[in-house]
Amino acid sequence: MFNGIIFNHGVVNKIDKRGNGINLFIKSIIPIKYKDLGISISCDGVCLTLISYKNRTLEFYLSKETLSRSKFKKINIGDIINLELPLKKGQSISGHICQGHVDYVAKVKKIKLIDKSYLIEFSSTNKQKKNLIEKASILVNGVSLTISKVTKNGFEVWLIPHTYKLTNLSKLKKNSLVNIEIDILSKYVRKYFNEK
Repeated sequence: MFNGIIFNHGVVNKIDKRGNGINLFIKSIIPIKYKDLGISISCDGVCLTLISYKNRTLEFYLSKETLSRSKFKKINIGDIINLELPLKKGQSISGHICQGHVDYVAKVKKIKLIDKSYLIEFSSTNKQKKNLIEKASILVNGVSLTISKVTKNGFEVWLIPHTYKLTNLSKLKKNSLVNIEIDILSKYVRKYFNEK
């Protein structure tokens, strides 16, 4: 489990393509040790298992399923990745409970600078839009944000300067792709009432 508060990032420095997946290598100063092999790390909001660590480079295996559900199917050398270590017992939750399970890949529709903050609109499928709620939490590239408005074809969020500076959301442009995880609580509630 994660909480969507990003303090670390890394840079993709190697991609090994395999028959049905890829091995992804990310260079980072994130504070981990060799003994941490096997832990889950949120990489742009995708829960991945650390399979090797050497020279500050983290290696992950991404299956065909992970590639099909995330923006990693179009990953490139040099891409900056938001990284978050799993929550520990007693740790404060500043964002919201995140699983690292991507619901869909969204596209940036517009970015507007207002004062010192950024208003960003993302696309949404009709299927996923049913789970979007104004003022609810949402995970975008592993960053816990609040939906400020549900639009006709998606949703909007505000980025404060601090979040903009510390995450790869500062690299977004129109038509950029992002991983989206909808708040699990909203999905549970909808499923509960639909089955009653």
